[in-house]
Amino acid sequence: MTSTLPTASAAHARTDRTRNHARAAGAFYLITFVASIPALLLIAPVLDHADYITGAGDDTRVLWGCLLDLISALACIGTAVAVFPVVKRTSEALALGFVTARLVEAAVILIGVVSLLSVITLRQDLTGATGQDAAALFTTGKALVAVRDWTFLLGPGFMPCFNALLFGTLLYRSRLVPRLIPVLGFIGAPLLLTSGIATFFGHNDQLSAWSFLATLPIAAWELAVGIYLLVKGFRPAAPAAGQA
Repeated sequence: MTSTLPTASAAHARTDRTRNHARAAGAFYLITFVASIPALLLIAPVLDHADYITGAGDDTRVLWGCLLDLISALACIGTAVAVFPVVKRTSEALALGFVTARLVEAAVILIGVVSLLSVITLRQDLTGATGQDAAALFTTGKALVAVRDWTFLLGPGFMPCFNALLFGTLLYRSRLVPRLIPVLGFIGAPLLLTSGIATFFGHNDQLSAWSFLATLPIAAWELAVGIYLLVKGFRPAAPAAGQA
């Protein structure tokens, strides 16, 4: 009796620790969803109107969108940092790769945010510009929006493919979640990557029907893993959960 109590207590403590990591990761995954989708709608004016920088614009709306993108980028990093202590038991190299990929994705998103904030700053500081000044301002605004468009492709467009392969492999090997969940990532990664490459070479548009369909499996994978980790946590029977 006395020999089993410490063992049960230690097992319970390990489960609690992995539970906290899983809850944090699940919450961060869901935050990326909650923040990124409305952000895309809020920044639409600066993306859709070429003369935004020289004309009237709803700067407050765009600023809110940029703030949500910032939150999404930080949550992106949080998803990897939260699970690293657990999944590194399966493969430290893959776990470190996942953290690095998330850092790259967040950094690229932030570059896009800075470019849009620069558009707002120039519009406010140089309002009323005319003639050649207005023409130069218009060209600068177009260039900054183009930077943001490329960051949207290289960040949320490309990097989720590598994230799904890295994190999905860790979850599939460790059985920390049902294997159907990482399989969604394995299906979605090549589809999204194919769509992104086609867009990169000008054969597809990021807002086309094909891009939307190619994004669905990856979105389903990230939503599924976020909800599962937040509600259920890591499966306690998995070896990685016991070693954490």
